[in-house]
Amino acid sequence: MNEIAQNAAPIVRHFRQILLWPLQIMHARVREPHISKYWELLEAMGDECPWREVDDEFGDPDDFQERHYKEFITFLPYVQRFLYGEGVGREGQSGYGKSPIRVFRRRDIARMKVILDEQAPPLLFHVAHVDLHFFYDLDVVILAVEFFANDIPLLLAEDVLFKVGRAYPAFWEANGQGGQCPYRVEWLSAAGETLAVSDYENRRKYLRFVCRHRSPNVAAHWEYLLWPLALYHSDREGVIRYRQIEYHRMPLLAYLSFNDPQALTRGDFARLALVAKAGPSDTLPYSEAELAHFEWQYCYDKFWDPTNPALSSRYLCCGHAFVVVGKASERFFADPETGLLGQFRHQYFLVNLIAHFHKATLMLFSEWLVMAISQLDIRDMDSVKIFKREIRRIMETFLRFTHRYWFHEVSNQAQARDLFRLLTGHLDTDRIYQDVSAAVKEMNQYLDSDGLRRQANTVVRLTVVTTLGLIATVATGFLGMNIFDETDHPVWLKLLILIGVLVPSVLLVIYAVAKSKALSDFLEALSDERMGWRDKIGMFCRVLSRSGPKIGRS
Repeated sequence: MNEIAQNAAPIVRHFRQILLWPLQIMHARVREPHISKYWELLEAMGDECPWREVDDEFGDPDDFQERHYKEFITFLPYVQRFLYGEGVGREGQSGYGKSPIRVFRRRDIARMKVILDEQAPPLLFHVAHVDLHFFYDLDVVILAVEFFANDIPLLLAEDVLFKVGRAYPAFWEANGQGGQCPYRVEWLSAAGETLAVSDYENRRKYLRFVCRHRSPNVAAHWEYLLWPLALYHSDREGVIRYRQIEYHRMPLLAYLSFNDPQALTRGDFARLALVAKAGPSDTLPYSEAELAHFEWQYCYDKFWDPTNPALSSRYLCCGHAFVVVGKASERFFADPETGLLGQFRHQYFLVNLIAHFHKATLMLFSEWLVMAISQLDIRDMDSVKIFKREIRRIMETFLRFTHRYWFHEVSNQAQARDLFRLLTGHLDTDRIYQDVSAAVKEMNQYLDSDGLRRQANTVVRLTVVTTLGLIATVATGFLGMNIFDETDHPVWLKLLILIGVLVPSVLLVIYAVAKSKALSDFLEALSDERMGWRDKIGMFCRVLSRSGPKIGRS
């Protein structure tokens, strides 16, 4: 990117980006018990863990600010309980309890240095937050990284949006640089010490990992950031294992203020909304046909009118990205407490967090169902039992997810409501939820029908055994009628008579159990008035000639 193009580009007075990276928590050992509170594993590390739980903002009423109040009342009551929990009631009893969300933060990372290309000068960003969001009873964790800078050219801002949030390279350039990735990313401490450096250029590392594990690796600076969470297949030590859920590009939020946002072109807005590669303002990132409905699909223009300078704030959303553009001099837009900047960092961040959490969790349920089916061997009774237990666990977890975490609406406030609908529409979470719900119901119906089938087979077998057992009952009952007086006979003769009756009776019952399915068919044929006696006798002969049941036959 040449210097002339950068100088001609509009200047972003304040640039702020938040990366959201949903990850699946994996069990380190096969078939280990499910863990509901993964954050306790971090707490157990003590001072060795760089993550510390964020204090509840609702702890001290004297420290509770208007910003916290405005954030709280943005959401509907059931979303409030999800995000913040519920406090003590009039009688001193807790209601809903604590929020099922736990947030942990790293405070050792102060800045991020980014070199976009080999010849480009380094960009220095201040890191506002590095947070981990855990969710009770779900194997999902979301990393949130917020960083910002002032007075950078729009072309560089577009390049940052396009390149920085990449977990690993999709390909490599001719010079060995990771394709569409920054040339170098460094995490810096408050003292300026380099804590970790990216390794997108290490092609062999990524190729070998995929070849060995059939799973993508993660860049070194992201691995450092997540520790003591460790990649599932990696050799690194870690108390929690994770792996990627979605695409290697992390979802993001971005805030950009300009002296005159209405000077931006349609091409600029398209690149920002779709997080496309940086380019000249007078060109489009894609074809005219592709962008024919751009404004209708990706723009929320309630506060935007090119003919009215007072309406200069624009929301852009494609699902993967949520971008806010506005005027730096407008208090409504730039105020960090009461303005749109404050709403962006808090209300709209939470709106995006909920939406991406929904999608990640639904994809996780799909993964669980696929794994349960793939490991099922219907010929192995142990495998069948494990499959049933796993499906029951998934059903129970999905039910709790539906009632605790799933929302179609999060707010009645116009902007928050409309933006959540726009976001979830692009993420297609409603359709994914319906698909997962239908799959879970199908699994439930299968288990119910399988249980009923097994119960029916058991009843049939018991009926056959009972029917044939009547023969032994009649025989023993006949002997008990004292028609034959064996009272004065020796004990050995009485025992012989007992054995002579008991052994055939036992053998008859065992035979009935072994042939219960075939005998049930014979009994059904015997009761069929349409069949002749020859056919019925032939059916009985076939029962006698059949081989015993095979293992695994139901």
